Amino acid sequence: MSLTNTFETTTLNWLLTATSVTRPTAWYVALYTIAPTDVGGGTEVSGPAYARQSCAFSVSGDTASNSAALEWDVAGTNWGNVVAIGVFDAATSGNLIAFGDLAASKNITAGDIFRISAGNLDITLD
Repeated sequence: MSLTNTFETTTLNWLLTATSVTRPTAWYVALYTIAPTDVGGGTEVSGPAYARQSCAFSVSGDTASNSAALEWDVAGTNWGNVVAIGVFDAATSGNLIAFGDLAASKNITAGDIFRISAGNLDITLD
């Protein structure tokens, strides 16, 4: 996963200046049918029963991973081909913090459930 330009700047300010930065206190995972970029954008899934999922992370070395499994509600309609995920600081609207493509896209049709097992969502800084 990659940090957005906004959060790269926030991180650098926190690390290398005395500039005051506001750190997120909650994290939510979104699904995308068109991947976002460093400046945001992309197409987030929408439709009946879709909502971003609250996520907690644990950190080991240079990697943060989801502490618990994430599970979206049963898709009420076809959500489309999910190709990427994003981490936001709010359940709706908010700021995109990080994003990444899935290893394999997944077509979500009515009745499907999308899951990410604990420890399978990694954000790594190299």
